[in-house]
Amino acid sequence: MTVKEQNIISTLTENEVNEFKQSFNDTVIETLVAFANTQGGKVYIGISDTNEITGVQLGNETIQNWINEIKQKTSPSIIPDVEVKEDRNRNIVVLEINEFPVKPVSFKGRYFKRVKNSNHQMSISEISGAHLKTVNSSWDFYPDPEHAIDILSDEKIYRFLDKIDLEVDVLTFLNKFELIKNGQITFGAFLLFTSNESLITTIEIGRFSSETIIKDSVTIRTDILTEVNLVLEFIQKHLNKSYVITGKPQREERWEYPMDAIREIVINMIVHRDYQSSNDSIIKIFDDRIEFFNPGKLFDNLTIEQVLSGKYRSHLRNKQIANIFKEAGIIEKYGTGIKRAMEAFKAYKLKPPVFEETQGGFLVTVFNSSENVGENVGENVGENVGENRLENIIKWIKNDNKLSAKQLAKKLNLSDRTIERDIEKLKKQNKIKRIGSEKGGYWEIME
Repeated sequence: MTVKEQNIISTLTENEVNEFKQSFNDTVIETLVAFANTQGGKVYIGISDTNEITGVQLGNETIQNWINEIKQKTSPSIIPDVEVKEDRNRNIVVLEINEFPVKPVSFKGRYFKRVKNSNHQMSISEISGAHLKTVNSSWDFYPDPEHAIDILSDEKIYRFLDKIDLEVDVLTFLNKFELIKNGQITFGAFLLFTSNESLITTIEIGRFSSETIIKDSVTIRTDILTEVNLVLEFIQKHLNKSYVITGKPQREERWEYPMDAIREIVINMIVHRDYQSSNDSIIKIFDDRIEFFNPGKLFDNLTIEQVLSGKYRSHLRNKQIANIFKEAGIIEKYGTGIKRAMEAFKAYKLKPPVFEETQGGFLVTVFNSSENVGENVGENVGENVGENRLENIIKWIKNDNKLSAKQLAKKLNLSDRTIERDIEKLKKQNKIKRIGSEKGGYWEIME
């Protein structure tokens, strides 16, 4: 081994593509399989995990026996490239394997992938995804054995056809977009156009007044195209909306969150969800934030850092679903949604969304405040707007002092949260007082 090679080895560390082993054993084969299922890598045999060169003894048949053992214990069989380096009469054997074209590769019937500097056993969905990637397909393209074609809604399909301006019958459409194979609908077709409730598309949404107290909630179980609007309607129902006075004839509406960004996040949830997972998608709306949890981590070794940088190729877990959403104009361009959402929050002068992989899924948290913007966007758009709103509340109460808070919210086109806050403010200013209960009581003007 040359001095240069010694220096290179001394600076190596165990990571996504390097592993050190003092001797050949099953963990070496396991690591080679993990490398083959990920992006390839090298196993250095004869180096301790503290980067100390210990060397390994080699006989005439040693390396050939290793190769045979690797072939016998892997499926499909893999054969690494072998290089022997010598350092002061100590042998270092480098086994190198490239990313395998046919995935996943197994070791004794188990499947592994490389994550940072360790091997992780693959889940069933990861194994399935690796196989589907190999055949350039995805889970949603495969026939659904549980549902027949009559479960699809003709009305929903024709509504979609009108949207994309395509005049064909249902069967022609299903065949054209590969939503049916050998007379059997695909998983994607069921998710997109089912006429029934669907447990596997369940989205739970709640408006929380604290970490544990729910004020309002809804469970959505329908086709995923319809779910987009239903989710957005519930979210908007519980957000503040203010009016910015710009000098133009019409006031400008401003929601406390950029709704284009919220829409992108919701669409990403629905399109990229792991529908093979038994977990539900969950959205929690709090006073200061919204949390979006989706089953399924980032797909195909994509990292959060890559997503935030915007420098990555779009990796699709559900190609058929994504294709239909793109045809409908719901998705504009693959791989740009998160970037646009980040830019929208920046333009709104709000904290950037936080992205996390947690509990087998992906969590996005958005906030309605920043260091420069007060805790409530609606209150900080303009003092005049807030004062005008309070004056309008008093006018309605003078006109009908038996109006409930909910009735006031409806008449003023405000959310329940906004009207409750404004009423509390008027009470503290000693401008109004509630006599009796919410249902049977009335308001008294104090001034």
